[in-house]
Amino acid sequence: MSINYRNYQWLLECNSIINHEYHKQNVELIAVISLIANTIRAKQKKKRVWVSKIFAERKRHGFYHAILPNVRLEDLRFQNYTRMTATQFEELLSIVGQDIQKLDVLREPINEEQRLIVTVRYLASGDSMTSLSYQFLISLSSITRIIRETCSAIWERLYPIVLSQCDTDDWREIANDFENRWKFPHCVGAIDGKHVVIQCPDNAGSEYYNYKGTHSIILLAISDANYIIRCVDIGAPGRQGDAGLFKNSAMGLLLESKEFNLPPPEALYEDGPILPYVLVGDEAFPLTEYMMRPYPGKDMTLEKRLYNYRLSLARRTVENVFGILASQWRLLRRPILAKVENAIKMVQAIVCLHNWLRRHDVERETYVRQELTDRLLADGDIEDGSWRNNVADYRSFTNIRCTHARAHSLRAANIREEFCRYFNEEGEVAWQNVQIYK
Repeated sequence: MSINYRNYQWLLECNSIINHEYHKQNVELIAVISLIANTIRAKQKKKRVWVSKIFAERKRHGFYHAILPNVRLEDLRFQNYTRMTATQFEELLSIVGQDIQKLDVLREPINEEQRLIVTVRYLASGDSMTSLSYQFLISLSSITRIIRETCSAIWERLYPIVLSQCDTDDWREIANDFENRWKFPHCVGAIDGKHVVIQCPDNAGSEYYNYKGTHSIILLAISDANYIIRCVDIGAPGRQGDAGLFKNSAMGLLLESKEFNLPPPEALYEDGPILPYVLVGDEAFPLTEYMMRPYPGKDMTLEKRLYNYRLSLARRTVENVFGILASQWRLLRRPILAKVENAIKMVQAIVCLHNWLRRHDVERETYVRQELTDRLLADGDIEDGSWRNNVADYRSFTNIRCTHARAHSLRAANIREEFCRYFNEEGEVAWQNVQIYK
């Protein structure tokens, strides 16, 4: 056998081996590719479920469809559930409904009435969003979005109606109510603030950390004699919980710049001293020409004690407002588990709903029942409102910090002295001396 022939045979064997190995590798590669392709196709074939099976039963078993129609038939039950009558709810829906209505694009949307009832119930009950999800058979993500959007709509629509800035005549009317009901003339409102506890915000540092050791936003409000909030500031970080908060608030800036539309100073009584119209606050607020606060200290003269007593009567209005809010809108009783901006929207909605309902029932007393609030009796005794029985439970709705007496103008001190003299002389009421010793 020639050398050339052997070489030729050897080349054939080499090519055969190479072709075999190449084919083997291709088979393995094809198998791997096929496996990957089949896995991808299997995942793609899995049908995406838009609605969980339990939520698909919403129209059969959800509260809105199955239970609420019967609740509507009983006014007291519906009012207990929503804090308003069925008629008031329909009126509220007519105001905000267009803003929360959703279009039917791919599937039937949750209608505006159900969106409103979910939101009002959340604010009124303080239930968790998860609880409402199972109650209404709506997904948790949808519940969260519904509440956020509806609270925004309530604030945007009701704010111009129930929180419009008062003019001079409005303030005079409020002052008359304070004098008639709480025996404090020239008073245009009682001011106070509360910490609304929230969950710790992301990357917030100590900005929302307050002196109570919780995270909070601040609700600052001025109340009239009928428990209607006339001016409000919502959302300042809890760290600012002192008088500096008021100074930097919108209402504080308006008062300082004399743009609050207060009536000009007038005689306190016929031939009496000319005094400005004022707010009344506690030790958390400064003494100014437009703000009266108590005299500090314990060893005070009888005259100063009487002044403090009369001021405390007028201040009860704003105390009662916060008591009403916590009683009727129980979301405020526990930490709000939401982002700061969403928590602010919720508190804004509560304030607007409170004012809107209170304006409806000043005479009827359906939203604020008589026993809920403090009452000044003919002999000067105070009958405490029922909201005070649960005050110890309001750990998520706490007072802003009081401050020590600070420097104030001589004019402000003189105004307080004039009020003090009035309460001890011309403005004395028969029962006041007895009451301060009780």
